[in-house]
Amino acid sequence: MPGKCPSADVVVIGAGVIGSSIALELARSGYRVIALDRAAGAGQGSTSASSAIVRFNFSTTAGVATAWEARFGWLDWAGHLGHDVGDLAMFRKSGLVMLDVEAAPRASWLPLFDEIGVPYEEWDSATLAERVPGLDPGRHWPPKRLDDEEFWEDAKHSLGGVYTPDAGYVSDPGLAAVNLASAASAHGAEFRFRSTVTAVEKAGGRVTSVRLSDGTRIPCAVVVNAAGPWSGAVNRLAGVGSDFTVGVRPMRQEVAHVPVPAGYDGPVVADMDLGTYFRGEGGGLLVGGTEPECDPLQWTDDPDAVDIHPTAAVFEAQVTRAARRLPDLTVPNRARGVVGVYDVTDDWTPIYDRTELEGFYLAIGTSGNQFKNAPVVGQLMTELMDRVENGADHDASPVRFRAPRTGLEIDLGAFSRKRDRNAANSGTVLG
Repeated sequence: MPGKCPSADVVVIGAGVIGSSIALELARSGYRVIALDRAAGAGQGSTSASSAIVRFNFSTTAGVATAWEARFGWLDWAGHLGHDVGDLAMFRKSGLVMLDVEAAPRASWLPLFDEIGVPYEEWDSATLAERVPGLDPGRHWPPKRLDDEEFWEDAKHSLGGVYTPDAGYVSDPGLAAVNLASAASAHGAEFRFRSTVTAVEKAGGRVTSVRLSDGTRIPCAVVVNAAGPWSGAVNRLAGVGSDFTVGVRPMRQEVAHVPVPAGYDGPVVADMDLGTYFRGEGGGLLVGGTEPECDPLQWTDDPDAVDIHPTAAVFEAQVTRAARRLPDLTVPNRARGVVGVYDVTDDWTPIYDRTELEGFYLAIGTSGNQFKNAPVVGQLMTELMDRVENGADHDASPVRFRAPRTGLEIDLGAFSRKRDRNAANSGTVLG
């Protein structure tokens, strides 16, 4: 019969790529870890719907530094895991070109590349057309709906972009989470799937245990909320959030898959000018959106109630926009792709933080653009937890994390639940 289970030092709620990374680093540091997930296995939630793009374009020093550090983990994925876990997710170094756009001019973020040491090339429109065969460098800003006559007008000007040769994407995001979970298990972490948390119990202002839907109670000293789109519900169970200055909500997202007869072997293209992005995908093209103002955002209060089938309207909008950039691209009549539910903060920057409840930590608001940082998130969360549990006042004096591969010092205050919203943020998934 369900009842009290062996206790853990830390319970991690969520076994996506973020939760599994946290479980690995905590277990590697000697903590007794139990990771819980509603799904039947690691990475089966929003992680599996990720476009898994590894890029460095962010609007804060901490954002760029974290992504640049994570890149080295993807390059040495087997070494990062530290154990033989079978088939490995693969990082494909395709490069990425961020097309020029008024909402995020290159002059506003290239200084961060210079500061961190991210290599890049500045391309004019002629170079862009030459380096990405088949691409039309026309400027269309701002993005428009397909039923707007101006959408179909010929471009009167052209644009360039910034190319980062070290960017790319991970071929199988779900497998990356499985790899991390397997490595964590090898270090002694326990994973319990099909497990739904129904209560976060506390006493004296501190976490004491979590309770599951089958009645099982797991005593613990620390809980880390990495529950993705269910993170808000977990926060409510814990009674935290009254001091947040940044909101977090679940959002439905669609990513289209388009066959391309000749394939696509160019770089990832981040195209806020048209409101889309795309990358190669198994001989075809994966196409997503960048939340342009002309498109309604699909917020939801219940991630479990979301329709997981792609819709014709969103598919047509995303792929037609991509076809303006790649004129040879054909827009199929049948929608094909994946649907995911992301947990999104007001400024598309994650929250990696403690809370007002002692022992309750957050790795939330990560969906959409934090997959790339999975190799680092477990490390910085472990450092944060160690420091706070040993008396550091992270709210008053934010912990600074020394990245092990690059030596960069990352101010974790940039990911605080109490931060001021960054005015330089694009307000989109691109951050």
